[in-house]
Amino acid sequence: MNANDYVLTVVIPCYNERDNIETIIRRVLASPVKKTEIIVVDDRSTDGTREVLEEKIRPLVQQIIYHEENGGKGAALRTGFAHATGDIVIIQDADQEYDPDEYPFVCEPIARGECDVCYGSRFMHSRAKGYLANRVANRTLTWLSNRFTGLGLTDMETCYKAFRREIIQSVDICEKRFGFEPEITAKIARMGIRIKEVPISYHPRTNEEGKKIGIRDGFRAIYCILRYRKG
Repeated sequence: MNANDYVLTVVIPCYNERDNIETIIRRVLASPVKKTEIIVVDDRSTDGTREVLEEKIRPLVQQIIYHEENGGKGAALRTGFAHATGDIVIIQDADQEYDPDEYPFVCEPIARGECDVCYGSRFMHSRAKGYLANRVANRTLTWLSNRFTGLGLTDMETCYKAFRREIIQSVDICEKRFGFEPEITAKIARMGIRIKEVPISYHPRTNEEGKKIGIRDGFRAIYCILRYRKG
């Protein structure tokens, strides 16, 4: 794979992001990656997001897929991965917390053959941001995941996960919500896949601005770490 000539599939799971979805799509379109396929999976939004997708986004992207029932982030990603056709697949949340300009940082190590999966870490070489409780939870979950996977990650819960397409399409994803993060990490570790981390920037939003992950998801993540652990 040529480091400067790969096709990137960007999978965007979307739920009630009427105020953000057009902006993030345009930021993805403006990213430095030359060849990009964009797949939006709307997870049964009820706030007018679907109308924005049809009126403003439909001409800009390759695919918009609508779930008839709300299944959660993991369910939306499973749908998006199944429809991906690019060489590399990356996850992009529909909020403004992650910067599409940094796709090359996360994807080019895969294109150069240095790894098969690459995580963009919010905690490498940068000051922690966001709610203290969320930061503590992220670091605790990453530590616990590392204990069972044998990996040495600094940010297991990051959104920016990039995969060789054939790898992510070979994984049977069971978790429907945010349990996807520890599940996919454990399953990749069990497969012996080459994984790398690179530093990225992070601009967290507040609960008032629409942040959706909560304490229930933290407990589910612990369950998933134990359920999908190696061995």
